Amino acid sequence: MSKAYLMLQNGMIFEGESFGAAGEATGEIVFTTGMTGYLETLTDKSYHGQIVLQTFPLIGNYGVIPSDFESSEIGPLAYIVKTPSKSPSNFRSEGDIDNFLKKRGIVGLCGIDTRAVTRIIRERGVMNGIITMSYPDSKKAGELSSYRITGAVEAVTCTKPVFYKSDNPKYTVALLDFGAKENIRRELQKRGCGIWVLPADTPPGEIINMGIDGIMLSNGPGDPADNTRIIQNIKTLMGSGIPVFGICLGHQLMALSQGMGTHKLKYGHRGANQPVKDLSTGRVYITSQNHGYAVTTESINQSIAEPWFINVNDNTCEGLKYKAAKAFSVQFHPEASAGPTDTAFLFDLFINAMEENRICPATTA
Repeated sequence: MSKAYLMLQNGMIFEGESFGAAGEATGEIVFTTGMTGYLETLTDKSYHGQIVLQTFPLIGNYGVIPSDFESSEIGPLAYIVKTPSKSPSNFRSEGDIDNFLKKRGIVGLCGIDTRAVTRIIRERGVMNGIITMSYPDSKKAGELSSYRITGAVEAVTCTKPVFYKSDNPKYTVALLDFGAKENIRRELQKRGCGIWVLPADTPPGEIINMGIDGIMLSNGPGDPADNTRIIQNIKTLMGSGIPVFGICLGHQLMALSQGMGTHKLKYGHRGANQPVKDLSTGRVYITSQNHGYAVTTESINQSIAEPWFINVNDNTCEGLKYKAAKAFSVQFHPEASAGPTDTAFLFDLFINAMEENRICPATTA
């Protein structure tokens, strides 16, 4: 392996080795704490514009398994691990992570103290960085401060509507693709939903006139407040009387459409071990998460929405139930299969909302 370097925005430099594709990559450095689920991480389009660092020291030990991918594309710009496994062991494996990244043209860095970098981000906040094959010039640190993720949703959404059948069709759902994970679609399909996956900027009138039973707003990358037109579209959709369920970015965009605010977290929540508390029951769930922004608690208008879940670590908003609209949202990923699945009941609540709406349709606002 050739030498490679990571320079952080604060000027700190870490020397390691190149793996995956050789080259240079500049992006926002984020860390994820999952011990497993690296394939889901690598194929999660919510990581668009970011360099992902794994805190767990050994990555790739069960190989590359395409059926576990969350999309056909790679989400992160680049990938950092302590030790990539060279000899994966799994009957489903179709290769190792080094060659997988090479084939996809994704720059990798290994051999650095990943937990030391994580501690810097936790203490000083999220920052940009660059992976390079040559020792970085000190001027690059200043240049890194200007990097910003823009046009993220536009870059990852589908370009045309696609319909996915269910083996036992009962409902039709419009899934707005802001960078959707495949397992969202799978969870709906196995509950009897045919799925229209739609481009992020699909006009709300077109969606409402499709004769759908429900609307799903997916996860996705970037600053939610950048999506001004989509936010206005969601406001219309939430006033349509059709049940709406938002996950991650979808949750944030729903809140913005109702006049609430969002803010960037110091270092985000990423991994399969994030505890959230149901405020109505007191029960705590361990969830999978990937987000750098949150709905600002102080901005929640409780005449519009009821706080539902909070993050046990920092008390940030993790879920909202809307009062006038047949709508609810969560910040975490109930569809995640890399970790626990005990919040999958949220999909059942969405199914129930669609069934109830058939019996007693809401009046369009």
